[in-house]
Order: sequence, then structure tokens, then C-alpha cells
Amino acid sequence: MRSRTYAEYLKLDELLSLQQPKSDGPEHDEMLFIVIHQVYELWFKQMLHELDRLGARFEAGDTAGALQTLKRVLTILKTLVAQIDVLETMTPLEFLSFRDRLASASGFESCQFRELEFALGMKKPAALERFADGSPERQRLAERLRSPSVWDRFVGFLANQGMGTPTQASSDAAPGPTRENKAVQGHLIRIYRTDQTLSQVCERLVDLDEGLQEWCYRHVKMVERTIGTKPGTGGSSGAEYLKNTLFHPVFPDLWLIRSRL
Repeated sequence: MRSRTYAEYLKLDELLSLQQPKSDGPEHDEMLFIVIHQVYELWFKQMLHELDRLGARFEAGDTAGALQTLKRVLTILKTLVAQIDVLETMTPLEFLSFRDRLASASGFESCQFRELEFALGMKKPAALERFADGSPERQRLAERLRSPSVWDRFVGFLANQGMGTPTQASSDAAPGPTRENKAVQGHLIRIYRTDQTLSQVCERLVDLDEGLQEWCYRHVKMVERTIGTKPGTGGSSGAEYLKNTLFHPVFPDLWLIRSRL
């Protein structure tokens, strides 16, 4: 077998040809904007890869493996937050110098971010409407909508660990965000009081939830400092819309038990 070079293995010629600014000149900071968002999509791809593995490890009853995968996902999340620091080195005027080239393009159109939401349990069927009927993106989202979420698999994992947690407690006939469930909360409280290992898995899921909320908050503040109250490129109200997405936990039961421990 012919040996491959570093550039061949990573397809660097193809990868490095994908940063194509549209502004006249082009404007210096459009390159940064493109690179940051392309890197986000690569990290989203890796996170989906890891969350699928996390689900498989929950199904297999692999506690140590689940903790290891959660550690990697949490580390990636820290990287996502840190990238906002880089993006915030761009001033509002520097962003406005090329913003019109985005036209209607918006982060709303990130299929992978919607997949992440669905995989974690934040299932919003209306999100499919942003993608053309029959498109690969819509098909992928529809599959995520039908598939068990990380939380569904975690609840099943607890049941298989002998905790007696109802396996369908977090599911619903109509797909939607994970809903609070008092029966599950009761089992979680018992886990925290009696099982140190499983409570560590619970805490890493809380870390994941908190990390996502931190990324969303930093994203809102970045948009606010960049465009203020101007509408977003995708037709939303911009920062005001994004503010309404804050402080909605992915795993509500893990937060609701805090006052009962």
C-alpha cells in the first residue's frame, strides 16, 4: 500500500480551498468569520459522533466508557466557548463590512446544530420545516427525531443498572423537548444518596447541560455586542430571539432534584 502524506490523509488541499470570502477586496475579517463557523461545524460533527457513542455505551451498561465519552464531549464544549473569544476580537464595524454578503444565510440553517439538539432531547419538529422536503438534511433530522435521545438512553441505562427507573418515563408519543418526570426524579434522588458511581454520571450530564447553556449565553452576548438590536440575517429578531432560548435545561429532572437533596 502506497504511503500517504500528511496533506493527503487530511485532504488539506480540499479543506483549505473551502474558505472563500464573498466581499469585495475581500474584507479582512470575513476570513475569520468563515473559518470559525466552519470549525464549529466540524466540532458539531465530532460531538454527534461522540453522543452516538455515549448512547451505545449507555445501552451496553458501560459506566466507565460513558464517563470517558462525557469527558470528551465536555472538553469539546469548552473549546466551542473559547472560540467565541476569538470571534469577539472582531469589532461591530468589521463585521458590518461584509455582513450583507451573508444575505439570508443564518445559523438557523445549521442542520448539525439541530441534530445536536435532537440527539440531546431538545426535539422541536418545527425545525424540520427550515429544510427542503426530501433533502438529506431533513432526512437526517427526521431520523434524529425518531431515535431515542441521550436522556432516553440514560434512563434505560439506569433501569438496566437495577435502579427501577421507568424506561419510558422520558419519552412521549409526540416528539418534543424532554419533560420533567416526578417518578424519574425520585429515582435520581435515591441514586445521589446511595450510588456514588451513578451519581457521577448524573453530574457529568449536568456539566453537559450547563456547558450548553454557557455556550448559548456567550453566543447571545457575542451577537448583542456585534449587531445590538438589529434583526438577524435569518429573519429572526437577532439577540432578542436568542435570549428567549436561554435557561431552558436539556435535562430538567437533574436540575429539579437539587432542592430536594
